[in-house]
Amino acid sequence: MSDITEADIGHGARLGLATEGGGFEDLAMVTRIKPVGWTRDEEEGTHLQSPGRYKQFIPGLKEQTPCEADLNWIPSVPDRLIAAFEAGLQTWQITAPNGVRMQFPGFITTYEPGEFSNGKMTASVTIRPAGRATILEAE
Repeated sequence: MSDITEADIGHGARLGLATEGGGFEDLAMVTRIKPVGWTRDEEEGTHLQSPGRYKQFIPGLKEQTPCEADLNWIPSVPDRLIAAFEAGLQTWQITAPNGVRMQFPGFITTYEPGEFSNGKMTASVTIRPAGRATILEAE
């Protein structure tokens, strides 16, 4: 057992959107990324002879939970995230600091620029996965 931890911070992580050329273009100045997660429904399978009078459950359908991100917002025309919102289903990629990638089909459900104030301008985006996320090795 090593005395050195393998823990890391999120600095260097990226959120990208697929381009027509087959690559991914990272969004600028992302300050927080919550990757998609995994969840599964459960269905009760209890019957009149269930052992020990315990309820029984079976696994149900699986689902990917939404990806959320915050970024420093710079008003611009065109706005890349509004264009992605209007486009609907696209392929997204999250790249971890160590280069491991998560790719998933998804669409923006919420894009909210923050308020104008004396602080920095921010925006938040929520991306709903439309299918299974794939984890890929670092390039």
